[in-house]
Amino acid sequence: MFGLMVRFTCKDDAAAAAFDDLVARTGEQIRAHEPGTVIYAVHRVDGRPLERVFYELYRDRDAFHEHESKDYVRAFLSERDQYLSGIEVDRLDFVSGKGVDVEH
Repeated sequence: MFGLMVRFTCKDDAAAAAFDDLVARTGEQIRAHEPGTVIYAVHRVDGRPLERVFYELYRDRDAFHEHESKDYVRAFLSERDQYLSGIEVDRLDFVSGKGVDVEH
């Protein structure tokens, strides 16, 4: 398995609302078209209303590259910056866990 944890900081409340809409539209496409995407979860951060944390888990690096190649993901990547003041990305290599049944 391969994963990402990404922290996005939005510019202001209006940008956060627009970013959330973009995330919702993109998420619909991910759920419908990406069997190799095991988890794609977006969280608001308690007490920090402009921050969003994404937790993404892919069957393997090939599934991640497939995700990155989709038109709707490329559209998300090109549109998101207008709403953001910061991005932090951590790439995750799976060690162990509960609730996910995939070979690694």
